[in-house]
Amino acid sequence: MVNRDDVQAAARRIGSYVRHTPAYEVRPGLWFKLELLQHSGSFKARGAFNRILAAREAGELPESGVVVASGGNAGLGVAYAAAVLGVPAEVFVPVTAPATKVARLRELGARVQQHGREYAEAYAASAIRVAETGALFVHAYDQPEVVAGQGTLGLELPPCDTVLVAVGGGGLVAGVAAALGDRARVVAVEPEGAPTLHAALAAGAPVDVAVDSVAGDSLGARRAGAIAFDLAVHHKVESILVSDAAIVEARRRLWHEHRLAVEHGAAAALAGLELVAAPGTAVVVLCGANTDPATLYAEPAHAAG
Repeated sequence: MVNRDDVQAAARRIGSYVRHTPAYEVRPGLWFKLELLQHSGSFKARGAFNRILAAREAGELPESGVVVASGGNAGLGVAYAAAVLGVPAEVFVPVTAPATKVARLRELGARVQQHGREYAEAYAASAIRVAETGALFVHAYDQPEVVAGQGTLGLELPPCDTVLVAVGGGGLVAGVAAALGDRARVVAVEPEGAPTLHAALAAGAPVDVAVDSVAGDSLGARRAGAIAFDLAVHHKVESILVSDAAIVEARRRLWHEHRLAVEHGAAAALAGLELVAAPGTAVVVLCGANTDPATLYAEPAHAAG
């Protein structure tokens, strides 16, 4: 099981490659962790660097490079890390991936393959490519090195009682839980239309769920990772669900009140604050900025309903 020692080792490994993103106090007792300022626009660069660098240290990084399947952000993190480290990268995304993310992937020099309408279909195609080429597979959220890398964010938080983290496959919330242990309460926030961890905790194991949410491009995994499930149980992570309407409103507030342009997945964490009794100090992790700014003024009609 990934633990705080693994996260601290990851922090030493990737420290010169990632940003120590700022946190600021919005009002007394409430902080925003601005991970949207991370390289590649989300926390995913942390896990990508840790996975690739750990493989290089172990002599397990092939000349064929790396392959990742992603709704967009994991691909961007891997493409960025690969470009910095001089490693070929191939990224599999669904055809529904936002055009802004696909364009950025290509700008970073990654070879982009689009398959299916959901992350799960892109993942299946990526597995075939790994078998064909022998490339190093970088999982979007369910590898120890990836989880430990994401967890380095947890080492940077201000002293707090509660941390709210948006969940897709669960790599970030798992890493934060491993980093914090019993030092703070960790709350996992998911869209009602993509309740992967919530369903896993209810069922006692990861299970497939349907994905239908305005935040599906970044929180669109069908199933929580096994590592995330185990760490959520071990560290007693709380799980709550938020509506698409609440996510859209939280995203609107972040822009209009704070001039923070975040993707819907990042806004989910703030939407969760309305449902959590959080005495003491709370930190909301704003985990991603890979969005089309035009949509800050023109939300999809179904999203706000």
